[in-house]
Amino acid sequence: MNKIRFVITAVIAALLISCGTTSRVPITGRKQRLMVSDEQVLSLSTQQYQQYMQSAKASTNATNTAMVKRVGQKLANAVVTYLNANGLGAEVSNYQWEFNLVQNQEVNAFCMPGGKIVVYEGILPVTKDEASLAIVLGHEIAHAVAKHSAERISNEYKKESGMQILGAIASVSGVSSDWQQLGSTVLGLGAEVWSSGFSRSQESEADHIGLIFAAMAGYDPQVAISFWQRMAQTGSGTASIFSDHPSDEKRIKQITEWMPEALQYYKAATGSTITNSNTPTFHFSTK
Repeated sequence: MNKIRFVITAVIAALLISCGTTSRVPITGRKQRLMVSDEQVLSLSTQQYQQYMQSAKASTNATNTAMVKRVGQKLANAVVTYLNANGLGAEVSNYQWEFNLVQNQEVNAFCMPGGKIVVYEGILPVTKDEASLAIVLGHEIAHAVAKHSAERISNEYKKESGMQILGAIASVSGVSSDWQQLGSTVLGLGAEVWSSGFSRSQESEADHIGLIFAAMAGYDPQVAISFWQRMAQTGSGTASIFSDHPSDEKRIKQITEWMPEALQYYKAATGSTITNSNTPTFHFSTK
């Protein structure tokens, strides 16, 4: 009987894994297989975002609050333009953009699925200017657009530990209490968890995509190098949202390698003279 149960469980697991959808990450073109729907992820993340905002204290600095909203909206506009221009218009409905500056001295920021962006006041002394803030927000928005949270949940399904919750997964229809419990089991509780705990490859991908998003929005991507140098000097590279990132040295090396690509987007966004006839004004990479 136990052997039969094991076989049945294995078959169910195989079916669940095979039922995922395959898509490509914007900009990088990386293939990913997701086993959860946008609706499921957005419903759970929205609930946790609302809970977080009920306890968070909004910044009382009107100037900085306005800056966060201004930079965030420029990035959001660039992302929406990119998605619409590359046959991804259906994705636009997944984002209801909000930009918040909260009273917290941690060097931190996050963007939850659905475009809910939170910036901690503690990161502003390190960003120093709007362009560097755009690098940070671009990175966080990239996590959402690349669906890293959904990918993280999907990867849990494939692990041996996920066998223990196959019953809950199999019974999920829409957003049930089982799904909410599953989300809590896999991700833990709290809004910040949606933008932490990513793999180093996901963090590097967010660096890459975020650099491009900032350039698309008209911010000079070259400031990313000096920003991360400042982060290294302050020792903030160990802050919660950056703890799983590549080392500062590796990050700066990667950003330098991506810079020619980012500058093409920046030139297109700002109307600068473009000498490369193959400039990717807005494209969907399939490499």
